[in-house]
Amino acid sequence: MRYVTDSTWDRSTRDGSTLLAGSPLRVFRLSGAGSRVADDIEAGLDVHESKLVERLLDAGAIHPDHAGDVSRLSLHDVTIVTPQLGGDVVPGRDVTVDDGSRPPIESATIRLDTNRGPGAARNAGRAAVETELVAFVDADVTLPGSSWLNDLLPHFDDPRVGLAAPRVVGDPASSLDLGSEPARVRSGSRVSYVPAAAIVVRVTAFDDVGGFDEMLRVGEDVDFVWRLDQAGWGCRYEPRSVVHHEPRATLSARLRQQVGYGTSAAPLALRHPRALAPFRSNGWMAGGWAACVLGHPALGGALAAANVAVVARALPEVPRARLARLTLDAHVAGLRQLAATIRRVWWPIALVAAVLSKRARWVTLAAVALGPRSTHLDAAYGWGVWRGMIDHRSWRPIVPEISSWSPTPRQRRRAGERGQRPAATGR
Repeated sequence: MRYVTDSTWDRSTRDGSTLLAGSPLRVFRLSGAGSRVADDIEAGLDVHESKLVERLLDAGAIHPDHAGDVSRLSLHDVTIVTPQLGGDVVPGRDVTVDDGSRPPIESATIRLDTNRGPGAARNAGRAAVETELVAFVDADVTLPGSSWLNDLLPHFDDPRVGLAAPRVVGDPASSLDLGSEPARVRSGSRVSYVPAAAIVVRVTAFDDVGGFDEMLRVGEDVDFVWRLDQAGWGCRYEPRSVVHHEPRATLSARLRQQVGYGTSAAPLALRHPRALAPFRSNGWMAGGWAACVLGHPALGGALAAANVAVVARALPEVPRARLARLTLDAHVAGLRQLAATIRRVWWPIALVAAVLSKRARWVTLAAVALGPRSTHLDAAYGWGVWRGMIDHRSWRPIVPEISSWSPTPRQRRRAGERGQRPAATGR
């Protein structure tokens, strides 16, 4: 099996025996045999399954490279199910579920008497599936023939994979497009979810977790993916496979869509505590940025330097210059994450603070300047988040997650048992 390394992959140590990679970033201590496996992965050679390879995959440090592979499965092993409200049956779909349309969709395969939401419609479509795989594809998604499936099917040759998702393009500012890099999908990682606008699922995995939660009208796809991951099923994002999602026709429709997405945050946070934190950081980074925001840049710089010292103590074999650059990169990434959080879910608090404080006004303007193209969509999403929090009486969707200032003895002990250590850079 061939693998590609994640963009976080870094073996810039004196002997190459220490690897920093994954999302969140992890530290792996490599034996001689492990170093040879890492060399082969970097060279694009086939490597056999091993505990190290499993750990690297699970950490998101490497990703299966199926370019040019032909799966044991074929298009005949996939049933395409489309949940739909109104309109006409989309050509090329095997099963169309009419989710209570008025008037009914002519020629729909299954009709629900009342509108029960996309999760319930997908669950109803599952009953008509007899193939090994089911593809859920929304009616407003355009498929490029069968090529998108051909790029996803090889992932299912691994019996541990329960879901594979393509890249969804169409709107440059959309949260549906998760980028050009492959990923293992898991909450708290770089790709923490995939939208059900287009996904392929192993039927046994679908049944194992009980399908979609029909109580969720929005966010049901995020909940479904997280439950698959928690049940031990691998979930893969494969950007070589591309489908097109038709964006809403008007700006007001796009804003309403984002508000709807935002309302899912509270019920998701209640079902999956800590999985939906809008901002994640370690204590050093959070303290440094807090000091800068409060007008103490010297203290912020001192905390950043202390972070480098902590990491250097934990990784004596990594050159100091590389550690400094790694920590700087982490702080830059943290700044972008903080700005996005202010634009998306903290903006009501930021606006109130801006009325009272000149410094808060500058912080808010800086957050907007770092994401001007998406600010209007971010704000609409945040409005939905606050509506959901009020409805569900929960503050969880806006509470950040700040990890310990350095790995605890228990974290070190557990990481050592797995052959890896948590990094203290906050990435």
